[in-house]
Amino acid sequence: MAEQSAEASAEASPAAPFAAYRDVVRPEWIDFNGHLHDASYATVLANAHELVFEDLGLSADYRTSHDAAMFTVETHIRFLAECSSGQTLTATTILVDADAKRVRLHSELFADGVLAATGESLYLHVDGTTGRTAALPADRQARVDAMLAAHADLPRPAHLGLGVGVRP
Repeated sequence: MAEQSAEASAEASPAAPFAAYRDVVRPEWIDFNGHLHDASYATVLANAHELVFEDLGLSADYRTSHDAAMFTVETHIRFLAECSSGQTLTATTILVDADAKRVRLHSELFADGVLAATGESLYLHVDGTTGRTAALPADRQARVDAMLAAHADLPRPAHLGLGVGVRP
């Protein structure tokens, strides 16, 4: 299971990418080519993002206490290097953009220190009672705003927001 370390996020500089995710490529994540299955990249990146949401107070406990949660509505993954069973995975994440109902995260996934993938995801805050988007509570919005401000001056990759396409 991924190491989930509140200490890791607390020790990190607020102006640095969030870097609490660490796990090992598991045998069950390997495809018939002997490498990390494409769907497993999505799982790993979702797990890294879940740690960000945990730090923001928007994870499983929030779902239980507020009957609301962050729902993934779009994800774009770039596969840059193959990952093999047993390699150590780490991720760094920046909060790219957010408003009262939306959060956009970008992660870089490393395998034994080598950039293996990037993942950009858009999440909506959904009220579990109505099934519709809703504004974050003020205390959670303040946490999101604080991380967004801390990440504001971090470099943004050139591919951010481009999605899939053939480019010259």
